[in-house]
Amino acid sequence: MTTRPVRPDDAPLFCRLWDRLSPETVYRRFHAPLRSPPADARRLVEVDHVLREALVAVVGGEVVGVARYDRSPADPTTADVAVVVEDAWQGVGVGRQLLAELTDLAGRRGVRTLSADVQADNDRVVALVRRLLPGAALTPAHGVYAVRSPLPGPAAAAAA
Repeated sequence: MTTRPVRPDDAPLFCRLWDRLSPETVYRRFHAPLRSPPADARRLVEVDHVLREALVAVVGGEVVGVARYDRSPADPTTADVAVVVEDAWQGVGVGRQLLAELTDLAGRRGVRTLSADVQADNDRVVALVRRLLPGAALTPAHGVYAVRSPLPGPAAAAAA
């Protein structure tokens, strides 16, 4: 699976990816039943690769998955993370690869804590979080887990 940082010229690929996402996948990612891409869809492909990063998985010239983090302006050592994978590519390791690469990149860039909101009944993502972020705390509230996970510092990551 080829992965790379997102580029502004990926906008048409994101629109085509959106058209291949089921309503359930959209709901799981955005926690809302959106019928069209978010109004700030351009923001999804325009990242600074420091405070905001996104990696894409590409197959046959099409984006089939995206993982991103947004660092907190108040505390740049903390970042919110999200992943979406096209329905046809779910369950084959795309999300796992994207999240692993994004987590590694975030840790090398000084992120020490990842956070996310995951629907409590999203068994695949909950299992992925537990596998890739074994130190994560999942706090339930109103059908959603608030996930917080420490990341090792560069010295600890290099030793591992």
